[in-house]
Amino acid sequence: MKSKRVCVVGAGWAGLAAAVSATQGGHRVTVLEASRGLGGRARALADEVTHPLPDGTRAALDNGQHVLIGAYRETLDLMRLVGLDPVALLSRMPLTLRYPDGSGMGLPDWPQPWNLLAGVWGARGWSLGDKWSLLTALRRWQRAHFQCSAAATVAELCVGIRPVVMDTFIAPLCVSALNTPLQQASGQVFLTVLYDTLKPLPPPAVHDKEAPDLPLAPPWRGSDLLLPRVNLSELFPEAAVRWLELRGGVVRLGERAPSPRWQAGLWRVGELEFDAVVWATGPAHAVQALSEYAPQAPKNLALYLQRWLRPAQALKYESIATVYAHASGLVLPAPLLALASSPQFPAQFVFDRGQLGGPTGLMAFVASAAVGSHDSLEAQVLAQGQDQLAHILHGHPLVAVQTVVEKRATLACTPQLARPPQRIAPGLLACGDYLYAPYPSTLEGAVRSGLMAAMALDEPDGFSWKP
Repeated sequence: MKSKRVCVVGAGWAGLAAAVSATQGGHRVTVLEASRGLGGRARALADEVTHPLPDGTRAALDNGQHVLIGAYRETLDLMRLVGLDPVALLSRMPLTLRYPDGSGMGLPDWPQPWNLLAGVWGARGWSLGDKWSLLTALRRWQRAHFQCSAAATVAELCVGIRPVVMDTFIAPLCVSALNTPLQQASGQVFLTVLYDTLKPLPPPAVHDKEAPDLPLAPPWRGSDLLLPRVNLSELFPEAAVRWLELRGGVVRLGERAPSPRWQAGLWRVGELEFDAVVWATGPAHAVQALSEYAPQAPKNLALYLQRWLRPAQALKYESIATVYAHASGLVLPAPLLALASSPQFPAQFVFDRGQLGGPTGLMAFVASAAVGSHDSLEAQVLAQGQDQLAHILHGHPLVAVQTVVEKRATLACTPQLARPPQRIAPGLLACGDYLYAPYPSTLEGAVRSGLMAAMALDEPDGFSWKP
């Protein structure tokens, strides 16, 4: 196998997964990242050390609150590969959607599938008919091998499930996983994530030659929630860069890559020449870069670029708002609670960062598929927190610390979504969470897309290439 000079544009989770995997495959990798930070849309805020809390302490904040699950095997294996111990960095809790008043469903720490059955039957605030409606639907989906019509929405998939179960379980689960309201969300993608969550997991992969002598991760259930105890840049990106640089890789931060250009059988990115380029930015930046070059590209190459740009330009996006707030001495009953959401109260979840390695009293409220301005969302979420956590706050006010609104946080995961292909042109690939079709925009989808891009470097292009 010939070693190639590979440029990875973007140091998010997808780009770094591609860079690590390509380096493993014997290629010489250069990573270009426009910002000074690592992690893309899952990163520590660049000015994290400057966020004072009302009590005088300081907090390390991220640009959003991400959750992994036990089913994210590629992400967890990649963390181990670059020398990290997921057991130390992630706090495990069984899948739980409990509300501040104690209602809702939580799975016990039992083997599958008994944990699911016990969780449904033990759900608080549900009648026997409510519980039976969910179990009936789960059995129906199992008999169909977790497949449904490509045109079906999650709402259509769930016909027959009682309203209280829809409102307190299905709707928050859907919007947290797909970041798309259930009336518009893809039923098939929802079922794929659900299947991966519920199926038995194989033993953890071991990288004897690459990883340090770390203890094997326990056989986490696919449904287990894994909550980061460190900032998102520490969770993988920073270790990935150290791993790359120890093996001769080059990572250049604060260097915005211009549009890639084909010349004499090589791809040029600025003044640098490469055998292949993996474009690992968000879709909007990828569209901008390739659109700039397409009118100047050789005719045959321009056809490839235009073919890729058509579905990429048609993608629609959903936003996520994260409101960090502080209340003196506030400690939630669990590190994660579900919230009753509505147009006036947009957050679906609140995370107790004090139980996840942060200072006591720091909360992260997450509003997926958020609609509204930065200020209006912040005000609505603070009012929601005061209302729904009143019995825990004991009169202490919630004070806003930082609000982050990612307008293009994820793609809108709708039925029959036409995603761009991974191969753009010979020697030019794309990767990112928006490309991995079986999944919504998640860290696992980003990592899998990056690994697939690295594997594609060693495969024939399969294009007719006559520039």
